[in-house]
Amino acid sequence: MITITLPAELEKAVIQRASKQGTTPELVALDGLREHFLVDPEPPIAEGTMADFLGDFIGCFDSREVVPGGANLSENTGRKFKELMLEKYREGKM
Repeated sequence: MITITLPAELEKAVIQRASKQGTTPELVALDGLREHFLVDPEPPIAEGTMADFLGDFIGCFDSREVVPGGANLSENTGRKFKELMLEKYREGKM
């Protein structure tokens, strides 16, 4: 860890930025240093499908714990979407 003494004009700018962002001068300075010195690596390329990625989470929730008889959210999705949109339209929310 190192300590850096800022010249008055830089200190003033950092304090003003922190005030505008609702954060601390230290966090503003650290973010600026990270942005300048740390290069983000290329994001990893995802392989497989979305189902492969979410496989551990598919089917892990039983809607019968929340809705009597179960919500069956993956059934008749087109019809359910249409009904929801019609309801919003009738309520004047669209």
